[in-house]
Amino acid sequence: METTLVRFLYYLSTAILFWCCANIVHAIELPNYTVILPEESDFQLRLYNESSWISARVSGTSFEQSYKLGFSRLYQYIHGANSNSSKIAFTAPVLTSVPSSPPGDDYIVRMFASTHFQGKPPQPNPELKLRIEKWKTQCIAVRKFTGYAKDDNINKEIEALVTTLNKNSATIQDTSFYTIAKYNASSHNTADRLNEVWIKVSGVRTEYC
Repeated sequence: METTLVRFLYYLSTAILFWCCANIVHAIELPNYTVILPEESDFQLRLYNESSWISARVSGTSFEQSYKLGFSRLYQYIHGANSNSSKIAFTAPVLTSVPSSPPGDDYIVRMFASTHFQGKPPQPNPELKLRIEKWKTQCIAVRKFTGYAKDDNINKEIEALVTTLNKNSATIQDTSFYTIAKYNASSHNTADRLNEVWIKVSGVRTEYC
């Protein structure tokens, strides 16, 4: 009888744990957008609403190094290194703007500021050297890819999206940098990881962009 009860409690606690984890994943806030064009071949066009982002400028030598350095400062910010000394819920994705002609140009790592703050998130502590950015509504072309985003594969994904956009006569708004969006923690299962290339565009076959 005791063994049966122990087994029951074990399976019940396991079920609760999986349920909680699933809800935590789905509870992560994302910036609001509308899909303007569904995935055509290998890209999707989204219209993102106005949003706020916390940004860390990094004089790194590579995508991976810059992401780690920038994210560590953002991590401190959401864990209390802000004007409210408050812990802030994690959001997704974390963006890294990659200069098109490194070295020399800085990388910028960004974290979405929850709409809970209504465009006025807590100010970062000065020593973190972070900025609060306001983004206007904009059209973003998106290409998804799985696995880990690394220095040896992001350029291939960026080039593939640029090629597709050129074929669709889209105008790339700024060719000085491209953006990699990461949605998962570093410990997340490799096969299920989601990353995206983001490029701001206009001139696509839609009235919105």
